[in-house]
Formats: sequence, structure tokens, C-alpha cells
Amino acid sequence: MIRTRTTFIIGAGAASELAMPANDELLLKIGQSLEFSRLGTPTQSRDTAMLAHYFTSLATARGQDQAAAFKAAERLRLAARLARSVDAVLDQHDADPLVVACGKLTLIHFLCQGEAKSILRLAPRVTGDLPIQGTESWLYQFGQLVTNGVPLSRVDSCLDAVSVISFCYDRSVEHFMPHALMMAFGMPFEEAQQLVSERLRIVHPYGTLGRLPWQSGTGPALEWGVEVPGDMQALVPGIRTGAQTLADTGLVAAMQAVVADSQRLVMLGFGYHPLNLEMLAAQPLPAAVEVLATTYGLNDSAVAAVRRILGRRFGERDGDGLVLANVRANDLMRDYALLLES
Repeated sequence: MIRTRTTFIIGAGAASELAMPANDELLLKIGQSLEFSRLGTPTQSRDTAMLAHYFTSLATARGQDQAAAFKAAERLRLAARLARSVDAVLDQHDADPLVVACGKLTLIHFLCQGEAKSILRLAPRVTGDLPIQGTESWLYQFGQLVTNGVPLSRVDSCLDAVSVISFCYDRSVEHFMPHALMMAFGMPFEEAQQLVSERLRIVHPYGTLGRLPWQSGTGPALEWGVEVPGDMQALVPGIRTGAQTLADTGLVAAMQAVVADSQRLVMLGFGYHPLNLEMLAAQPLPAAVEVLATTYGLNDSAVAAVRRILGRRFGERDGDGLVLANVRANDLMRDYALLLES
């Protein structure tokens, strides 16, 4: 059980442990699939044909023609070759609503594929089991931490000290946790879903693919792992650009309040982009707040830069107040499990 007020900040590196497409992979897919000059040739891909159809329908719905849609595709394709992130591509074109909408539609297309092909299935193969392949993922470790040592009589409190800020668009935490609660406590699945819906504080700064069918809300519902949704355009408003997120002062204030109320921050697979850090904290945090963060794959110079960046944004920390671990998200959750439960 997590006893200290802890906020888990999830980035794309953590999502890749679930076999979701990483940022570089998404940029590559965008660059390849939006080359509409291949339409009608032997080199045309299924993704290219589908996206051309989506773009044309989107443009038509907005009173524009196919030529405008294809021009937007070429703009996105070229920008993706230079950009560091998909979010940057969208923000760079905020003056052209059609380009932004087409970019979001492309992102939705590949994220739906990502959920469908991830190691997190819609349902477990065996009733009562988990719908995830293996145990080598941060999400499995998260489920263990939340449920370990909690008596059934106190199951309502197992999420009291937990908050999640996910910079990913998928709904993996929301989908997984009811299964984890059902497995750990033997509770009815619908009751586990209700508990997660009511008690798990989770924020998606950049939006999501839609709410899961059992989640409350007014936006479009989409079941986990649906590779080709029936209405792609309905999901577009659920994706936000960085500029749109910053403009939503209520959302930013809510995120910053969650972080400010935390006694421990756990940053998993996070990219440390300045814009994302700006969303998390408006001023340095108290020195007593612990920060555990992964720096997997970064060289010494990059790790030193991350240390300085976090110091400037969250405030300097001495000794064990800041832990930068060059490990995967799963490994940090496993190796620091005792601390995270303390």
C-alpha cells in the first residue's frame, strides 16, 4: 500500500513498456504514412489509404476539399522529419486548424493501433487473471504497490494517497486497475471499476482517446483496444495540443495543485520537456518532497542536464531527495518498492 502522498508522472517511455508506440516511432509512422503520392501505387500502405480517407472526410466536414486535406498531410509529413515530438508538430501549426485536426486524427489512428497491439488486452485469457502479458512492466508493479498489504475491509482507501498525471494518450492505468483490484481482493469487477472511477485521481494533460465505456463523463466512449473506431472524427476534440493545455488555466491549476500536495514524485519514462515541466509546477516545491525519476538511455551529460532542469523547476535537493535512476520504469518501481510503500 502506498502510504505517502505520491504522484506518478507518466511519460511515453513508460508506455513503451506496454508495447505502445514510442515518440520516435510515431514520428516515423507519420512521415511514412502521410506520403499520399504513393496512393494507387504498389507501395501504398494500408495506413496511407486509411488516413487519406480520414483526411478527405474531415476536410469535407469542414467545408474544404481533398486538395486541402492532402496539403495538410504533406505539411505534417515534412514537419515530422524535423520535430522531436508529435506534440511539437501540432503546436507548430496552431494557425492552421485543418493541419492540427489532421495531425490529431493521425495520432488517434496510430494510438488505437497501439492499444490493440499492446501487451495489455481487453480481457484476461483466464477469468480473474490480469489482462496483461508478463510481469515486466511498470503497470504491473503499480498494481502491486497499490494493493499490497491492504485488507479487504479497507479497500476503499488503497488509492487515497495516489495520483497519476499521464502525458500519454492511452487509458492503460484506467483499464488495468479494476482488473488488479478484482484479482487482489476478489471483488466483483463492476465494483472494482466503480472504485477506480471514484477514487483514482488521474489527469491527462494532452487528453486521451476517449473515456472507457464504464467511466462517467460526456465525451465519446471507446472500448480498450479498438483498432478502427467507428467514428474517428468524434475523438479529435479529446486530443489537446500543448498550447491548448496551457490555455486551460483550470486544468493546469489542478495539475499543479496535485503536485504541490505531494510528498513524493515518481517520474516514469518522462522526457523532461520544458513545456511539460511548466505544467507541473509554478514554483519550487518544499525541500522535503522526494523525487524519483528514470533517465533510461540518457548519457551522463543528458542526466546532468535533467538534474539541473529539475532543480530549477522543483527546487534543489540534497542527498536522497532526488534520485535519478538510469533504469526502465519497471525496474525503478520494483527496486524502490519498499520506499514507495513507506
